Amino acid sequence: MSVKAIFLGTNGWYNSPTGDTTCILIETKDSYIIFDAGSGIAKLDHYIKKPKKAYLFMSHFHIDHVHGLHILNKFKFPYGLTICCYEGGGAILNQFVNHPFTIGFKDLPYKVTVRELEVGENNGFPFKVTAADLVHSSRCFGYRFEIDEKVITLCTDTGYCPSAVELSRGADLLMAECAYKQGQVVESWPHLNPELAAKLAKDANVKKLALMHFDAENYQTFAQRTKAKTAAQKVFKNTIAAKDGMIITV
Repeated sequence: MSVKAIFLGTNGWYNSPTGDTTCILIETKDSYIIFDAGSGIAKLDHYIKKPKKAYLFMSHFHIDHVHGLHILNKFKFPYGLTICCYEGGGAILNQFVNHPFTIGFKDLPYKVTVRELEVGENNGFPFKVTAADLVHSSRCFGYRFEIDEKVITLCTDTGYCPSAVELSRGADLLMAECAYKQGQVVESWPHLNPELAAKLAKDANVKKLALMHFDAENYQTFAQRTKAKTAAQKVFKNTIAAKDGMIITV
């Protein structure tokens, strides 16, 4: 079976007519890999149709990446759900997914296991997963998944940094954020612009770059996303601008 990457939410910061906030579903032969829990996660049940092991990998805990967690009771995971995060994230999750904010993990109709990951390779998954610290205003993880000889890397909420390059090295698909517009740089709140996302793809020698996590204030129309794609393509030709509902087969 081919590995599919399904974009459920491609906005950053808040929902808008261009999309929901960040959530990506990767479907493999044996597993569902979910990346982040923005509002796009509400569409998860449109695509999860088979009983497979499910894993949710959290990049960080800014609200636009976690506010979809309050609807976990909408879903059915017959084998339970494993939520993965960086060290110390378990306490944050247990505080947020709990009263008075929402239904707690123990009250969900399936078992939830929270696993804190180490920087580097983490064992115990039916695929190889490597985590690394990115560069953001708070701690943030990027991930590299090696599945059936395919490599998929996800880097959101980060500036250009060596760890993002290493996670992306030789990837078949790099899904990288594009919160800022062409030429925009804010050192106090690191994010990528189109040129830097493309530089990351080029330096890491990836096969395909998908821009996502478009800041909703900066990118209010799809035409603006297209301009970002065009700017990125001048540095790395095989670049696309993701939209909610887009499916890429790797």
